[in-house]
Amino acid sequence: MAEPVGAVSPSTDTVPEVEVSTDMVKRGLVVAPALIAVCGVVWGGDGAWSAAYGVAIVLANFLLAAGTIAVAARISLPVLMGATLFGYLVRLGLVFLAVYLVRDAPWISRPALGATIIVTHLGLLVWELKYVALSLAAPGLRPTTRPTNAPSTH
Repeated sequence: MAEPVGAVSPSTDTVPEVEVSTDMVKRGLVVAPALIAVCGVVWGGDGAWSAAYGVAIVLANFLLAAGTIAVAARISLPVLMGATLFGYLVRLGLVFLAVYLVRDAPWISRPALGATIIVTHLGLLVWELKYVALSLAAPGLRPTTRPTNAPSTH
């Protein structure tokens, strides 16, 4: 019997969606210092703290998405679909709550926080498109090596 799409076989540890999400988190950690520095220059110390908090929110959002997908994929395809849809809504609520709880904190710059959350989410998603294999033959991240029987591009 064939496994559902996105299902994890006992011999593998990840599903493609988890691989992509964790890769985005790694890339986010690489660009976070630059983003925090830019916000610090534009909005001062409060901007830097707000950017750090915003990056943490975004990366936590991606990790939560990966964890939800990993757990749901082990159960069934309908659970995976439901977890993906409703998990998105829950995570959207958590992002709202994270911003709402610090909205009046003295160290928050709302423009820096908002810009960081938007730019980081969209930037990482667009950046990741370069590395994703849009093929059923190799779902998830594009393989780094070419198969030996693949035609040469020369």
